[in-house]
Amino acid sequence: MKTLLISLKIFLFFTVLTGIFYPLLITGIAQLAFPAKANGSMITENGKTVGSKLIGQQFDSAIYFTPRPSAVSYNPLPSGGSNFGLTNQKLIGLVTEREQQFIAFNQLDTLSEVPSEMLFASASGLDPHISPEAALLQVERIAKARKFNPDQKQRLVQEIKMLTEPAHFLYPGKQRINVLILNLYTDQLQ
Repeated sequence: MKTLLISLKIFLFFTVLTGIFYPLLITGIAQLAFPAKANGSMITENGKTVGSKLIGQQFDSAIYFTPRPSAVSYNPLPSGGSNFGLTNQKLIGLVTEREQQFIAFNQLDTLSEVPSEMLFASASGLDPHISPEAALLQVERIAKARKFNPDQKQRLVQEIKMLTEPAHFLYPGKQRINVLILNLYTDQLQ
């Protein structure tokens, strides 16, 4: 009985320490040091929260830039990839279908090279970024759908260059652009 009481006291101590004290301490430090990131890097437009810089969203309309595919339909709760290997026939079929859809949706030449992030879902299924090349391939469609004049179309191209983020410091990667932020700026061009 004495051993059981000691075990329960130890269990209670570590539950309070690791389940309450430690999370509150780390949350407090994060709120002081990085408040925007600690709160999810939320984006507000006209006082209304429209999304997060960290989580991709679906944009199906022809007037918006489309994000990379998601294996979880952009739902952050069960985030994850498809786990299909490169030789999996279902993945090969999905990639072929996505390539044809991207080319058709953006009215590109059938020989156009589609950037890989527009064909493969990210490992989390929530990646909010695409490459500047993928964004530039969508400019013509968006300009037509929004009935942009040549000056607005040129400003859209400049906007893509302006919003392009460099690769992470000391991390091999590619330049990228956040689709939600790009779409919000595109709305402002009208």
